[in-house]
Amino acid sequence: MGCLLYFYRMERRKKMVKVQLVVLLLGLLLMLIKFTAYFLTQSNAILSDALESIINVAAGAFAMYSLWLSNKPKDEDHPYGHGKIEFISSGFEGGAIIIAGVFIIYEAGLGFFYPPDVKQLDVGIYLVAFSGVVNFLMGRYLVTYGKQEHSDAMIADGKHLISDTYSSLGLVLGLLLVNITNYIWLDALIALLMGLLIVYTGLGIIRKSLAGLMDETNTEILDELLAVLNDNKRNEWIDVHNLRVLKYGSSYHIDAHVTLPWYYSLEQAHEELGYVDKLISEKFHNNIEMFVHADPCVPQSCSVCMLTDCKVRKSAFVAQVTWDKESVLKNQKHSLV
Repeated sequence: MGCLLYFYRMERRKKMVKVQLVVLLLGLLLMLIKFTAYFLTQSNAILSDALESIINVAAGAFAMYSLWLSNKPKDEDHPYGHGKIEFISSGFEGGAIIIAGVFIIYEAGLGFFYPPDVKQLDVGIYLVAFSGVVNFLMGRYLVTYGKQEHSDAMIADGKHLISDTYSSLGLVLGLLLVNITNYIWLDALIALLMGLLIVYTGLGIIRKSLAGLMDETNTEILDELLAVLNDNKRNEWIDVHNLRVLKYGSSYHIDAHVTLPWYYSLEQAHEELGYVDKLISEKFHNNIEMFVHADPCVPQSCSVCMLTDCKVRKSAFVAQVTWDKESVLKNQKHSLV
């Protein structure tokens, strides 16, 4: 069973790298289209879009490398695997986006004082619109697939492509205005607004990558985990505490303490912890590694213990406690007293 699971994971990860490779090749094609549009039109706004496409390609290449590296098996030097590289990849992508945005803002500023001789805008509009549609489709697919595989690198790359689509849409609308009004200064204004939007997008991606590197609690995943535990809890599981969820690439590492009746044998405790492991692994499609520690109950646990056949109770059951973020993250057994 373990071998089958390993090969299943490897095949799934290989598919992720192949998907990223296709996106990278399409990004190269779109970059050529955008630079063709710039050379035909001499538009600063189109140049800003073309320059950002260089970042798309560079970030896509780094994302593909990070996916390949994160999929390498654990070794003695990396006992938790190589998944943290995905956070570095998304951080690099965010930084590259900011650099591109700053350069675009600089070029836009020059455009106000030295307006270019814009021409053939109709051709440029068609080429930019086509590139924007392809970017949106690729971005949506990467975000959806990245969420399915819990890959931050793919999600970051997909969001980058989607933000590129929005800037391309604004660019097309702005170029239409330039074409209709012949106000060339609008070209520089559009480039300036696109640069600011791109910088904002980059800052958001860096913020998320730093959160992952610093092992910030992922509240979305924690909420999913708590919902599964609350919906499937057994009476023997008196409480769950000292819960930690860490993310390594597309995989999760979970530490937790589960309070069980103090008189359970080692075999009984191991069986109950096995139920917890199986429940969580099924929910997260085996993309998870769990280390669960068994704690013995104490007299204060009786008030929240739902075991009806316990013969050693020190006090009566009072109320069932819903496991929430406040209670499970503390290194403290649950009680009502």
